Formats: sequence, structure tokens, C-alpha cells
Amino acid sequence: MVYMHDGWTLYKRDVILKGGRKQTIYFFSKRSPKSGTPTDMPPGYVVGVNKRTGLPYLKKK
Repeated sequence: MVYMHDGWTLYKRDVILKGGRKQTIYFFSKRSPKSGTPTDMPPGYVVGVNKRTGLPYLKKK
């Protein structure tokens, strides 16, 4: 099930770091991004909201 928070959809994307290691990044977007797939909430994370900008973000429990 895709996770949504106040109109923002959670997406994930696999990236290759400079050292060659593969890492998954999670981000919120209101529109469909160029790359990334909608995803559900990863285990061990909660949603925080930036008080100044109102943008949601993930943080570890």
C-alpha cells in the first residue's frame, strides 16, 4: 500500500554511491518524479514534518 501524508506521496529510489555501494533513498513528492516508485512506509521509521516549510521527512524511531 502506498504511503501518503497530507497530499505527499512517499517514493523510493535505488542509487549507486561513489564507492560502488547500492543504497535506497526515500523521499516525498506531490507530483510524479522522473525516477522512483511509490512505496509503503519502511519498518522502523516515522514521519516528521518540518515546522518552517511543512515538508514531511522520514526519521528513525
